[in-house]
Amino acid sequence: MASEAPERQVAPLAPEARGTAPGRGRLAGRRLLVVGAGTRPSAEADAPPGNGRAIACLCAREGAAVACADRDEAAARETLGLLEADGGRGALLVADVADAAACEALAGRAAGALGGLDGLVLNVGIAEGMGLAGTDAGAWDRTFAVNLRAHFLVARAALPLLPPGSAIVFIGSIAGLRPGSRLPAYDASKAGLAGLCRHVAFEGARRGVRANLVVPGLIDTPLGRLASAGRPGRARTPVPLGRQGTAWEVAYATAFLLSGEAGYVTGQALVVDGGLAAVG
Repeated sequence: MASEAPERQVAPLAPEARGTAPGRGRLAGRRLLVVGAGTRPSAEADAPPGNGRAIACLCAREGAAVACADRDEAAARETLGLLEADGGRGALLVADVADAAACEALAGRAAGALGGLDGLVLNVGIAEGMGLAGTDAGAWDRTFAVNLRAHFLVARAALPLLPPGSAIVFIGSIAGLRPGSRLPAYDASKAGLAGLCRHVAFEGARRGVRANLVVPGLIDTPLGRLASAGRPGRARTPVPLGRQGTAWEVAYATAFLLSGEAGYVTGQALVVDGGLAAVG
């Protein structure tokens, strides 16, 4: 008789995963621009933060001054208020990355607000269309303008401003590694981030600037909950570690790549997905 599979055990969330661990000064003295630092508004009383908000708040807790950029001024202002209430320092920038001119000006605005720039995090993305038949040229172009063109434009403008030792982190998605979202423009644009990241790392290396890609899987954010409501099967995906991730776990991966701890890491993709892509 075949033995029954052992019951899945899920480890309790560490303080880092809950966003309650104290800062350790890993980014002390850094001046960072986080693009997409707001969080989608949610009616839930216990709504979790989005990836951008968690990244901005954690980087500030780790000692960085953070320029919080978003097209939603209220959302960016809330993030700034949270990091300042936690003892951090930052600035507010409003910009819509669908606008090429806004992208090209953003790094300079951040450097002006912070007195320089030592790091950049690009955490923006939209999803339009459903399936090949339900995705027209307009949806494709709008998705690529935000999800890939904006990253190229901001990184291109930021690179000459970044001194040696600086770092750029792109935030991608597991959708760029495996199919399943049913959003061809989204999947393709996220896959394109890997190629862009490698090229930025190649050019950046000559200046002593690193570039890496964080690839989140199923993460419990307001946007993730909205996606699960529209596609219930998403929430039932069997993640090897038995749960969805938290935005704080994405933030810690990002902080690592921004810090001196990753000083010899560039052009790489760090997948934060509970093992879904590799062993799921």
